[in-house]
Amino acid sequence: MAPQSRPIPIALGITDLEVGGAERMFVELATRLDRDRFFPVVYCLSPQPARSEDSLLPLLEEAGVETHLLGARRWWEIRRVVRAMERLLVCQSPQILQTFLFHANLVGRLAARRAGVPCVVSGIRVAEPRFSHRLLDRLTQRRVDCHVCVSDRVREFSQRRTRLPADKLIVIPNGIDVRRYQGVAPVDRASLGIAPDRRLITLVGRLEPQKGVGWLLKTAPTWLPRLPDHDLLLVGEGRQRTQLARWCDSRGITSRVHFAGFRRDIPEILAASELLVLPSRWEGMPNVVLEAMASALPVLATDVHGVRQLLGPRAEPQIVTPGDRRMLAEKLIRLCTDRPWAKKIGAENARRVEQSFSIDAMVSGYQRLWGSLLGEPRP
Repeated sequence: MAPQSRPIPIALGITDLEVGGAERMFVELATRLDRDRFFPVVYCLSPQPARSEDSLLPLLEEAGVETHLLGARRWWEIRRVVRAMERLLVCQSPQILQTFLFHANLVGRLAARRAGVPCVVSGIRVAEPRFSHRLLDRLTQRRVDCHVCVSDRVREFSQRRTRLPADKLIVIPNGIDVRRYQGVAPVDRASLGIAPDRRLITLVGRLEPQKGVGWLLKTAPTWLPRLPDHDLLLVGEGRQRTQLARWCDSRGITSRVHFAGFRRDIPEILAASELLVLPSRWEGMPNVVLEAMASALPVLATDVHGVRQLLGPRAEPQIVTPGDRRMLAEKLIRLCTDRPWAKKIGAENARRVEQSFSIDAMVSGYQRLWGSLLGEPRP
């Protein structure tokens, strides 16, 4: 490829910059781009989170990525935000707008057309459960040159249920920097209020209905008594925390279930865990499964979009049908009691994530896509 006189301006749009799976992938992409080829500017619809520990903005600032916070707090501010983003896009004159998440996708399409951005790419991160969102995606898809789906099943869902054109749908899976999870010292259990001899089954995620934490806790009385040395560790915050804690108290399992709240030391927590459990009701390609795989852990997850693609040939012993309490209990107990077998699965998970889901492969996928949309010759 012939050298460019100056990098191509790229606009990157996201709904918010609070700590979350899609948001982390967005920031990884923005900060790892080849700056000789692309010059990124970030547009975030939301204001800065109230607590700095909840924000990914510092990572963008450290990498020197120009970032604009548009300050939207409610859906009815959409017209103001579209106009604000339009003005900023006119000033930047990007060749491509790449957005992540539904609200940024919608606002970005409207603003980019008014600003004359030549190419618009939307990121579909989940199999969207809301009909209203799918309808708006379908009604505005003519303004999109390409939809990037995070997994094969999300692409199939988007074609079948959202009825997006198949020729506009491609897949670029999430990636992870496995080095962050290798050779990590386990977290001190005392910092979590847990005795040092307890073995940990860990859930990392928001305490929200999507993640299925309530269903997991309802199954706990069927498997906790059979695992007397294990405790369940819940890492994350959310609207359901108080309700879930009360439910544990009412069932007498409070001493076995630990609410750790929001934590930044996820690699260290996973290093102290024996199993990651993810009972989600829907996903796209859950990053926490990648993190557990990079930590050489076995996983037990509901069979939602993206999970089978991540786990590959070893998916079956690590996947349960959503709502099947008996299957969950049986597979969880075996993964916790047959330690050599579980360790072997964890090692296979680590090899798979390193070979198939690297962060470099994800970034290269986006850069190749943008280059092809701009008519660059293939190297």
